[in-house]
Amino acid sequence: KFKPETDQVVVGSRAPDFRVVDLASGDSVSLRERYKGTVTLVNIWATWCVPCRLEMPSMQRAYARLKPRGFRIAAVSVDEGAPQDVRAFARELGLTFDLMQDRSTLIQQKFQMTGVPESFLLDHNGMIMKREIGAREWDSPVNVALINRLLDDAGAPKLPPADTAGTYQFAPR
Repeated sequence: KFKPETDQVVVGSRAPDFRVVDLASGDSVSLRERYKGTVTLVNIWATWCVPCRLEMPSMQRAYARLKPRGFRIAAVSVDEGAPQDVRAFARELGLTFDLMQDRSTLIQQKFQMTGVPESFLLDHNGMIMKREIGAREWDSPVNVALINRLLDDAGAPKLPPADTAGTYQFAPR
């Protein structure tokens, strides 16, 4: 029986593990270890990619809205240049989610990508629940509902109702 050399990276399969550089700490980190037990959007992108730049604000809005429930974003740049260039791009766009870099660009082979941006929404078990080729509006009602459902499945805390200004008010413990 024919056995492919590598497992297919498809919805329903476990996301491949890969080591990248965390741009906040400069450390090499395992994506699987870092995001174990969390609902995570792995977004593979580059600073020179126009659709990536267009997609990032929606990722930031989704992250800001769902971070209190434990939602994480691992944005992995495949820029071959200096890390400070990627950090400058993130500062310009006001990004606060986790930024990583793979200067080798080998992550593109590991995730069997066709180009950038490409995104993989993982459940808390590291399974690929959604794979998107190209830019998406991650804060759209459909995507937010999917992420919330995955967070519910993971036992994430519920958000309290928004106040009239649209910000969340947390009761002191």
